[in-house]
Amino acid sequence: MAGAIVRAAYALGQGARVGLFWGQYWLSARLTTPVKAPRPIEGPMPDSARILADLRRLMVGDWRNIEAGYYRLPHDLAETPVKALAGAARYFADLPAVERRRHQRDSREVLREGADGEGGGSGFPRYYLQNFHFQTDGYLSRRSAELYDHQVEVLFGGGADAMRRQVLVPLHDLLKARRIAETRLIDLACGTGRFLTFLKDNYPRLEVTALDLSPAYLAKARKALRPWRGVEFLAAPAEASGLADESYDLATCIFLFHELPRPVRAAVAREVARILKPGGRLIFLDSLQLGDEPDYDGLLEYFPVAFHEPYYDDYIRQDLGALFEAAGFEVERVETVFFSRLMVLAKA
Repeated sequence: MAGAIVRAAYALGQGARVGLFWGQYWLSARLTTPVKAPRPIEGPMPDSARILADLRRLMVGDWRNIEAGYYRLPHDLAETPVKALAGAARYFADLPAVERRRHQRDSREVLREGADGEGGGSGFPRYYLQNFHFQTDGYLSRRSAELYDHQVEVLFGGGADAMRRQVLVPLHDLLKARRIAETRLIDLACGTGRFLTFLKDNYPRLEVTALDLSPAYLAKARKALRPWRGVEFLAAPAEASGLADESYDLATCIFLFHELPRPVRAAVAREVARILKPGGRLIFLDSLQLGDEPDYDGLLEYFPVAFHEPYYDDYIRQDLGALFEAAGFEVERVETVFFSRLMVLAKA
């Protein structure tokens, strides 16, 4: 009986979540106009029915993982109406500015103007000083940090958190063989800390480091992770963390590599290998690449046009296995999860 109640709660919560964010995606599409691609799109484009079917498959898998004990029911399964409405209001208030940048192809506002007096471009790598996704302030303001999670959930129709939770499946298997209180994990490009809230909810005694380049996003992560102890916050680029050699057992990296130039991707891979102990693992989650799900290839080609992602077109064509092997990793596992590729990599 208890299992049926929990299953019903999950179905109700996730159904409401998908309805909320898919509805906002649908409305956004009607309030904006498409941008013409600079060259013909060669790959096939999935229709809404295919995407919704795959989103449902993601949610079914998410529930099965919960049922199998890989991780707990999400700690914030359903947003409160007040929070949901506030997020939607911020999102739609910012949408006209995003649309203006999209059609003007203006991605350098952050570089020109800074971000509301919160540091602007001072001290950040040049590749980072862009309006990624054409979003206001790029990643450099409190306003951007408040908007980000809602924007990403709209983009994925309510499936972003469920994709992030898939990292917990290989982590579950790895942590079974370790003393959790003696294990250290680093989350590279932690952003607002969404993934780490799921991680700490399942492993409160696990010592973690939340690394990000944005002080504003780290401040948001601090707030999100306030209920848990054992979290260190570090403002640093993933390619130059300044951390000691072989100081971590595990690393996670979620939706970072597609926003890095190719040489920086290689530098990040080498840096992770440096700070991991021998036999340590990196669990990687990022966008699909061309050929991972062939029916999505056209959408992957169009994505960097519609949402400013200057390094994405190169990312979807790079051999990630070769990249990580050159840095000293062995590829243990590769699978696709909705719009993402999941990889488990062992330091050789």
